[in-house]
Amino acid sequence: MSDALDLNDLKRRMDGAVQALKHDLNGLRTGRASPSLLEPIVVEAYGSNMPLNQVANITVPESRMLAVSVWDKSMVGKVERAIRESGLGLNPITDGNNLRIPLPELNEQRRKELVKIAHQYVEQAKVAARHVRRDGMDELKKLEKDGDISQDDNRVLSEKVQKLTDDTITEMDKVVAAKQAEIMQV
Repeated sequence: MSDALDLNDLKRRMDGAVQALKHDLNGLRTGRASPSLLEPIVVEAYGSNMPLNQVANITVPESRMLAVSVWDKSMVGKVERAIRESGLGLNPITDGNNLRIPLPELNEQRRKELVKIAHQYVEQAKVAARHVRRDGMDELKKLEKDGDISQDDNRVLSEKVQKLTDDTITEMDKVVAAKQAEIMQV
């Protein structure tokens, strides 16, 4: 019966959504500068969208400063614009091919903005998990229609897929709650 639907594959894909959420949340600043803060930023370069780390080098010269060395001088303006429009509240200072990004002190308002961003990340991850669930449910419907599984098997497997989804979303909620506590800690 469970040969028909690969629950391990669905679990692997949902775990991937949780790992992506953790990676995104690691990029949220909680006090110290980190190159991972700029990882989610995408720059329009050479006719396509590229991650910032593929057009520039990111370093941490001080605990409250990031430095971005853009490899192609023609890309400096686009990189600066992408950082400003990223929603991270950063204002880069251009110096030739380099951008210096001072990290502002986290005040109460900024902490609340970061919490909102964290909740946006978790919502994206939940949507990804729901897409995996939908794929599994569609596969079950197809298997039942083709006569490979019975209605009872479909119901049992559907419940397993739903439980897997519920467990994944619960884990995501725990991860974001821990990050929220870390952000709000003064």
